[in-house]
Amino acid sequence: MNKTSNRGTALSAQLKLTLAAVSALALAFTLSACQNVASYTQPTLARVIDASASAPALNVTVEGTPLAVNLGQGTISDYGTFAASQAAAIKLTATNDTTNTALLTGSATLLAGTHHSILIADNTKASLGYSITVLEDPHTAAASGHSSFRFINAATKAGAVDIYLVPSSSTLAKSSALITNLAVNATPTYISFASQTVSIVIVATGTNVAPTTTTTTVSTLYSSDALALTGGEVRTVLLVDSKLTASAIDAYTANDMN
Repeated sequence: MNKTSNRGTALSAQLKLTLAAVSALALAFTLSACQNVASYTQPTLARVIDASASAPALNVTVEGTPLAVNLGQGTISDYGTFAASQAAAIKLTATNDTTNTALLTGSATLLAGTHHSILIADNTKASLGYSITVLEDPHTAAASGHSSFRFINAATKAGAVDIYLVPSSSTLAKSSALITNLAVNATPTYISFASQTVSIVIVATGTNVAPTTTTTTVSTLYSSDALALTGGEVRTVLLVDSKLTASAIDAYTANDMN
């Protein structure tokens, strides 16, 4: 009886040691997984908006990684994914330059989990006639039932403009301006408004859109097709001088979110 009892006691002790070892191993794996999750850093997204009429066709790299190639005025690239950086190196080169010599360099803080646009725009004070500015883009949709638009005015010949969103059920004459006196190279900001079907109409700043006589016509610089906005849309609209029509504007729209 004593031998059986001792054997049972030994087996019980061995089982306890085995369970303890398994528990310790499971805990080690859990801690390792937690450390891996804790050390994970979200990437950052960046794209290029080429608003410059004076820059040549361009290639753009971020931290040595190609982001966009053969850019021309009016091009808005897709977002690229990069590691977050407090001073990400940005380099512009001419597309037709096989030596890859930098035309323009800069750096920007690209925070984890954020979206950015590298804006290339004409700048009369810059040595090359153009420069880069890094804009922060939203990474969430607009509020329910609302849309958010940002307008970048790079139409140097057209100059300052007024921007209207004309509902499908109304007319330009009955609409109020969303933005007035948007100057060339003005700092772009997002404007939120109630979502509905609208057309974008752009006129020179100060244009009377409600003439007093029925024979007077309103001179517009740009008028879009109807946009069916249902809520959540975030858009960037780039305005440049038309290459085909004098005294007119071309508009390029990018989907920032939704």
